Amino acid sequence: MSSENPNSHRLGLVLVPGFSYLGLAMVIEPLFIANWIARRKLFSWNTLSTDGFAVTASNGIQTSVDYPLGTTERFDVVLVLASFDAREAATDSRLLKWLRWAERVGAEVGAIETGSEILAAAGMMEDHTAPVHWYNIEGMRERYPDVNVTDTLYSLSARRPVSAGASATLDMMTALIARVAGQELANEVAQHLLLQKRHGNDRQQALDIRDQGVATRDPVARARQIMASTIDEPKSCTKIAEMVGVSERHLQRLFQQQLGAGMVQVYHMLRMERAHQLVQLTELTITQVAVACGFSSLEVFSRTYRKTFNVSPSRDRRQSVDSSVFRHGHAGG
Repeated sequence: MSSENPNSHRLGLVLVPGFSYLGLAMVIEPLFIANWIARRKLFSWNTLSTDGFAVTASNGIQTSVDYPLGTTERFDVVLVLASFDAREAATDSRLLKWLRWAERVGAEVGAIETGSEILAAAGMMEDHTAPVHWYNIEGMRERYPDVNVTDTLYSLSARRPVSAGASATLDMMTALIARVAGQELANEVAQHLLLQKRHGNDRQQALDIRDQGVATRDPVARARQIMASTIDEPKSCTKIAEMVGVSERHLQRLFQQQLGAGMVQVYHMLRMERAHQLVQLTELTITQVAVACGFSSLEVFSRTYRKTFNVSPSRDRRQSVDSSVFRHGHAGG
């Protein structure tokens, strides 16, 4: 908790069950460093929860809070911190109502990681950019088609600060410090954090790696891009090789050399990654997910999913700490 200072820029940090403890630290630490360098309290912060009781983070640490959401405290910025089980928090009418109230009384209301889904559920993301962690993009676009979901790091424009999560939160907070207290101080904070400057519209590396096949001459990267864009209607390895412009035998050899796996195995991994995202992060039926991932048989899809993740798709419909985890290179292995 930060001590009160009527002249400081006040932040209200709303913690929902399953929030990222790392995300909380990445919000607070740059603000603390800014105050320390400036030798005065430029920023202050308080934590909140729906009922005022401690909230359990995704790593199991219980974190006490300063206020319940019923508080009439006013903040310059309100950030919703969420990670796992954001869909459940997005149904909390008290939370959604308070966030709308906070904006009406003058706060910029934003989000860290999957907190953007809670804002979307509150109807607060229309006409706003929502940078979303690369693994949650499919689910967010499916659930909220009217939201401008991007694969960028963060957005600090239009009174809706949103971070895709992880290290992007540090980038957003230093940008916020620059806006409030000047670029010079923000640069000093970044230096103390050993932070290399990144911009909000920079793309997340994981997605850059997958999409770079559009512009590269590397046959493997181009083939992977074709695979990723044809998951709903998978193409044969022969057809993919033809589209890339090399022989299938040569392309198979390149896959083994660069990725340590054949084309079929890599294609399978991409399809099961998409399936995992759609099962855990959307309301699509299992049949709809199967079709979207190129399976003509629900039975085959369910069997393949269970073999890959050791759980049936019907029992894997939450993104929680205890749910199955997709790991690159392990699906189908």
